[in-house]
Amino acid sequence: MDMNRAFFQKKETRSPRWRVIDADGQIVGRLATKVADMLRGKDTPEYTPHDDAGAYVVVINAEKIMFSGDKMRDKEYQWYTGWIGGLKTLTAEQYMKKDPSFILTHAVKGMLPRNKLSRALLKKLKIYAGAEHPHKAQVETYK
Repeated sequence: MDMNRAFFQKKETRSPRWRVIDADGQIVGRLATKVADMLRGKDTPEYTPHDDAGAYVVVINAEKIMFSGDKMRDKEYQWYTGWIGGLKTLTAEQYMKKDPSFILTHAVKGMLPRNKLSRALLKKLKIYAGAEHPHKAQVETYK
């Protein structure tokens, strides 16, 4: 390879891999950083910033994820319904009971760029609350 030329991965040469991550006992932010890097392809030498060069990521045991400190009780997720006085708030603990995958999805989404590429990358993220997932034929285990 010529050292005076920049490397850009082409879609024809790309072969995305499937990876499984066990979230049991892991901290949300640290795990989200790993997942975001895998989705973008930053953990491979073929990283291209403007192209989808990452892997498919399957996260299992999302219901066993942890926060550091008292964030499980103190961290709040807010959204506005659009109606007068429609500010809604749920703590992380309440969200874990309602939808355990939301917390990790929200954290990973915040670590991706705000553009069309990030929306495509989020479609490659599969999060499951339990230990079972339907992607066993595609995956290779990742520690």
